[in-house]
Amino acid sequence: MLDTGGAEIAYDVRGPLPTGDGRPPLLMIGQPMTASGFGALASHFPDRTVVTYDPRGLGRSTRSDGRTDNSPTVQAEDVHAVIEALGAGPVELFGSSGGAVTALALVAAHPGDVVTLVAHEPPLIPVLPDATAAERARAGFNDAYMAGGSGAGMAAFIAMTSWQGEFTDEYFALPAPDPAAFGMPAEDDGSRDDPLLSDRSWPVSSYRPDADALAAAPTRVVIAVGEESAGTFTARTSVATAELLGQRATVFPSHHGGFLGGEYGYAGQPEAFARKLRDVFDGD
Repeated sequence: MLDTGGAEIAYDVRGPLPTGDGRPPLLMIGQPMTASGFGALASHFPDRTVVTYDPRGLGRSTRSDGRTDNSPTVQAEDVHAVIEALGAGPVELFGSSGGAVTALALVAAHPGDVVTLVAHEPPLIPVLPDATAAERARAGFNDAYMAGGSGAGMAAFIAMTSWQGEFTDEYFALPAPDPAAFGMPAEDDGSRDDPLLSDRSWPVSSYRPDADALAAAPTRVVIAVGEESAGTFTARTSVATAELLGQRATVFPSHHGGFLGGEYGYAGQPEAFARKLRDVFDGD
């Protein structure tokens, strides 16, 4: 546990510090996913010291800052504190989804912290040509959640994130999706604090990367996209972010959760994903 000011951050270290092979620690971060989501991926790096953490207010990490929003710039400072606490120098970093956004904010603020960043499918609305429509689509699944609870909200979220291409009038004319069609209950449990479905993580998807700071950093930044994600919201944000940074998105196996095992019902291809990630960190 690490006190970072306003939060107690839980982090895990698999392997020795300093590292046994001289390689940097491999840090894996998500948002709103916690460290528990990286078990399958970490298992494919038995030769590396792997570090995971729970973002403030999520999982085991508590917060006392009086806030409920999930800010990538605030979380970046927490990750910076974890890296300093490791005392092993700059890390290699894999960031997934909102964790990729936090990682981009980290490199912009603390460029000496990261040797190589692989930012996998960062959901960054401002980089899209249809950003205004994407914000409306985001508000739509939040409205569904506030009106009908988690089943309704998650069904609308899945419809939004699986939509192909820009958010057009055709998208907004669709009827509200049925939670039962996705195997989810329609009953409302009354909670409205889900970090994915509420507006608490809007600062993440509203973040605009600092392209100049990222270009000036010594960090090698790689924007990654899943091969099965083509045309969807997070694929489009990945491609647009890569273009903003003067590169092409690097294609990884599987989908948005391609590194996951079957424990969450959204299995990817963790072994193939890990091979690709290893190759990218090795410069291939």
